[in-house]
Amino acid sequence: MKRSKAPTTRRAEIQQLYQSYSAGMTSLPASALLKFLHKEQMELTADEDTAESLIDRYEIEETARENRSMTFEGFLRYMESKVCCVFNQAHTSVYQDMDQPLTSYFISSSHNTYLTGDQLIGKSHLDAYVWALRKGCRCLEIDTWDGPDMEPIVYHGYTLTTKILFKDVITTVAQHAFEVSPYPVILSLENHCSQQQQEVMAQYLVSILGDMLLTAPLDHLAGGELPSPNDLKCKILIKNKKKKPRIKTEQATEESADEGEEDYDDLEDEEDDEDHQTKTKFWSPRKAGPKKEEKKVVIAEALSDLVIYTRSVKFIGFSHSRDHQSHFENTSMAEKKARKLASGSGLNFVQHNQRFLTRIYPAGSRMSSSNYNPQEFWNVGSQLVALNFQSLGLPMDLNDGRFQDNGGCGYVLKPAVLLPSDRSFDPICSRHRLKPTHLLLKVISGSNLPVSRSNKGLDPFVRVEIHGIPSDSRKKNTQTVKNNSLSPHWDSDMNFIISVPELCLIRFCVRDQTGLLSSEFVGQYTLPFTSMMKGYRWVPLRSRDGCSLDPASLFIFVCVVAPPAGR
Repeated sequence: MKRSKAPTTRRAEIQQLYQSYSAGMTSLPASALLKFLHKEQMELTADEDTAESLIDRYEIEETARENRSMTFEGFLRYMESKVCCVFNQAHTSVYQDMDQPLTSYFISSSHNTYLTGDQLIGKSHLDAYVWALRKGCRCLEIDTWDGPDMEPIVYHGYTLTTKILFKDVITTVAQHAFEVSPYPVILSLENHCSQQQQEVMAQYLVSILGDMLLTAPLDHLAGGELPSPNDLKCKILIKNKKKKPRIKTEQATEESADEGEEDYDDLEDEEDDEDHQTKTKFWSPRKAGPKKEEKKVVIAEALSDLVIYTRSVKFIGFSHSRDHQSHFENTSMAEKKARKLASGSGLNFVQHNQRFLTRIYPAGSRMSSSNYNPQEFWNVGSQLVALNFQSLGLPMDLNDGRFQDNGGCGYVLKPAVLLPSDRSFDPICSRHRLKPTHLLLKVISGSNLPVSRSNKGLDPFVRVEIHGIPSDSRKKNTQTVKNNSLSPHWDSDMNFIISVPELCLIRFCVRDQTGLLSSEFVGQYTLPFTSMMKGYRWVPLRSRDGCSLDPASLFIFVCVVAPPAGR
């Protein structure tokens, strides 16, 4: 454990930097500022105009501005501005290619979106949909059941979760769908309703969503490919089972039984089976006698007609999908099955996700609505990695970090190794590159860390975590500084070797050492490796629920040594 030296503030650290470049002069000339940008901030494209524009923006002392120089106060304003945040400010707007098929994107997705608590006795609330949409979520789940007076209801079936009206959910979605992002919203229906109440659902979808609802395929698209986020701007898609068209043949009578099978919804594939087993185990009275099979849901024509590019089908196997699945069909699978496929058939899973949308959801046995680590499924290119947005912790931190990229629009273009141009990527195989990327981090200090509820002194340390393919995933800690939340100083060097940086997330987590082997969460910040700026940067800390802890932050130095291009 380390005791803090004489009070070291970020201001003092920045002053040392300033003095090393001002060389004893009372102000920093534009030429010296440019040298700082090149050497320390590694902004190699910066020129004299760049330096002078920083002087114009951050220097308020008129004489210095006229002399094209920067005082220390101006330099301090620059160093503490968003320009010097660790997150690349160019990535706070949509900057990626949005004309690729939907399969080429990670899509922010929620599970049991209606819940504000756990999946057994938690409350269902319309605010949960507002919360998810404002966080950039683009795939919402709606569990629908028959309600009284022909009003479909939304709740977690077979449990004590509270109920809300389907029409109110759709009204809420209509009001907030495109508040923070213009890109398409997918409504993933877990449909348990009778045909009659499905007809009511379809009426509400059409009447409430109006022109926002996609009701027909787009004319300009070639067959065999999904539309892009740009193609579907401000559109809402329905993800559900769909009836297959009935083809009259000489064997019509003979085939009618098979056609009838296609009219049934097996309720999110094995999701319903798993959830049903869990719910009945805990809530249904145990009665002797044969097990009663749950009645399958027959799809109503009106609802089926609203399913255009997101038709749910059962996942049987990668070879079956390759031979029989259409581009507009998607599959869902529970985390256990997906994890088994990712670990045993990573290459096949990646190739499957280059052609089709795949939704992953948490196991039904997660009674408290906890989450899995989404990184393991992003590693194989799964697009709709659904999490319980109401459950705070590491998985949601990673989700927030992943989707703050590309302007927080809820769609992030998958890296090249996961796109159809690459047909050989397996995340389990560790030797992807002969020359890996080296990330050199110095965690210098902290500032204004929040104190604990008990108001005791903070004994902070910083844990830096790399989340990527298994061989890249690592974490390292600084030493602990005793009793200092205002300006702890660690000056700790860390070195990470990363083979697939474009898949990595970096998480900075400040913790309070409460015992020899125990610590408590103080604040964190997560961002994609590809959005991390080099040089001297500050890291804005967030609370457990993702809210800003401003002015709490870290001060770090980032150096990335990447292999030469075209190797």
